[in-house]
Amino acid sequence: MRNGKELLSVIIPCYNEAVGIQATIDTITKVLTEGGLQYELIFVSDGSRDETFSIIAAAARKDPRIKGVSFCRNFGKEAAMLAGLQYAQGDCAVVIDSDLQHPPECILEMYRLYQQGYDIVEGVKEERQKEGLLHRAFANVFYAIFDSALGMDVKNASDFKLISRRVIDVLRKMPERERFFRGLTFWTGFKMTTVTYTVQPRYAGVTKWSFTKLVKYAVQNIISFSTIPLYFITWIGVFMLVLGVFFAIRALRLYFTGLAAGGITTVVVLILISSGLILIALSIIGRYIASIYNEIKARPQYLVDQTVGIEEEVARQASQAAF
Repeated sequence: MRNGKELLSVIIPCYNEAVGIQATIDTITKVLTEGGLQYELIFVSDGSRDETFSIIAAAARKDPRIKGVSFCRNFGKEAAMLAGLQYAQGDCAVVIDSDLQHPPECILEMYRLYQQGYDIVEGVKEERQKEGLLHRAFANVFYAIFDSALGMDVKNASDFKLISRRVIDVLRKMPERERFFRGLTFWTGFKMTTVTYTVQPRYAGVTKWSFTKLVKYAVQNIISFSTIPLYFITWIGVFMLVLGVFFAIRALRLYFTGLAAGGITTVVVLILISSGLILIALSIIGRYIASIYNEIKARPQYLVDQTVGIEEEVARQASQAAF
């Protein structure tokens, strides 16, 4: 059991959310204040090109519990979440979206479970928003790969979760550049429980996640966290071997019965199938090589343009940790 006086860091990645960020500040502040929690809000502007950071900075000047970090450019949500963890001074931290689709009221329940000794309190979606057929099909493939690789139910999981200081410290020390926050927290294996929630309608603005971005994000996470796609290449080889044996048996049967095997059509079909599968295999291998290349370069995972409400020593340590 914890003593109930722990500082809670609320990490809020945001990108071009000027139309709704003030409502997010007011709503989360109201919920946590009425809940009697000691907290800090850390907004990470992921290279926003609108007035998002200006609004955050104005709020930080009025309330010392509000802090802001602004990237030089868009580095992605994973980098924004990592930066929030690097700057967090709390005994535990919650990651929550800036569009209020994650209900802030759940933070109170997460914190209560944290006080009972849990190191990870996972937000599990009770209901999913309506999704297109193509989006749902691709998502199911993504979930199936992670279920096989980790034994982890990614389908209903989200980045909305609370983690204790020892989980934060583990994540901060991990040297890898390509990260998957949901998978890494599960991988740590610390004591975990769940809180269910219903995804709320977006408060304002439009989603910044196009289908193309979601596909790219999913592929990156699969490659960075699993070797399952490499096993797929083995199955390609097995499939081609079985296909080759089948056509060989058929050709021999026709030969011994005095018939001529169909030539050009069979050859064309086999070449097309084998060429397509070989290209798929090469692209999978190439993506892993690209991932290794990015890790070896060891560039910083984000670059900070400016901060507000953050102590100089904390900012210095966080900036060094990005490398």
